Amino acid sequence: MKKMYKLFKFLFDEFSSLMAILILSPILLVLSLIIKATSKGSVFFKQKRIGKNKKIFTIHKFRTMYIDTPKDCPTHLLDDPDCCITKIGKLLRKLSLDELPQIWDIFRGKMSVIGPRPALYNQDDLVAERDKYNANNVKPGLTGLAQVSGRDELEIPLKAKIDGDYVNKMSLILDAKIFFKTISKVLKKDGVKEGVNEETTKICSGEEDK
Repeated sequence: MKKMYKLFKFLFDEFSSLMAILILSPILLVLSLIIKATSKGSVFFKQKRIGKNKKIFTIHKFRTMYIDTPKDCPTHLLDDPDCCITKIGKLLRKLSLDELPQIWDIFRGKMSVIGPRPALYNQDDLVAERDKYNANNVKPGLTGLAQVSGRDELEIPLKAKIDGDYVNKMSLILDAKIFFKTISKVLKKDGVKEGVNEETTKICSGEEDK
């Protein structure tokens, strides 16, 4: 049963990402042109993330911030994220359209539709917590159980535990629940927190080189 699930998950990831690329290509092109025309910098934002078995890979997003924004700092840890996000970027983030380029990362086998969200390469605390639950041993996902359980509001130990719960209970039914709950969360914009907290100085200022 587990082998069948893994095979189905792989085939679903490849087929769904390919169909998404083909169907959404006109939208992707239009968004790319708007981003390029409204602010300096490249269309895509690339960043090192932790993949399956802690292998580093490059994730792709639409660029939503100005080019002088700290690259390796989570948005919710910035002192004033509103000043860093472009006008079109705010809309893209509100509708989660900035995540669309990750369908390419799914197609090339670096990510899955459902799985723990890929940690930044310098988020050693989150990676270490996930090790306790074997949550680094699966492909990271476009969305996951932690994202539909609180997203940015969750503390790292709890987020890692929820990721571990997903790994232990992986199934088609659970994936389907997460998928449809994600749609609801995106529409309601639940659990997104973009502001300062206690870790801002450590991660974003370079005081803590993770």
